[in-house]
Amino acid sequence: MNEFTYSAMSEQELRQEIANLRERARKAEQLGIVNEYAVFERKALMAEAYLVDLSTINPGEMYRINGSPGEFFQVDYLKGRFAWGHRLGSDRFEEALPVSILRPMKEGK
Repeated sequence: MNEFTYSAMSEQELRQEIANLRERARKAEQLGIVNEYAVFERKALMAEAYLVDLSTINPGEMYRINGSPGEFFQVDYLKGRFAWGHRLGSDRFEEALPVSILRPMKEGK
């Protein structure tokens, strides 16, 4: 399936799709197909974004970036399943991150 159908999927279907994508990514990594691995990982992150309760992502707040220890992201606004904002320490360069990679500051200290 593609990310355009993720919004129509149930939680169970999304979790199955994520598992399938992670498995395909794992196989690509084992075969040394780096670009294919990256594509499946990104698709899994997008599918995971549809499992996030958007009311838990608040504009103006700072979040940890999952997979990037020591990096923090301040959310300016949400658009779809992306949080737009900037990384702490950057020159306010605006970027969009899937909400699935944001973690509350109080988590994982």
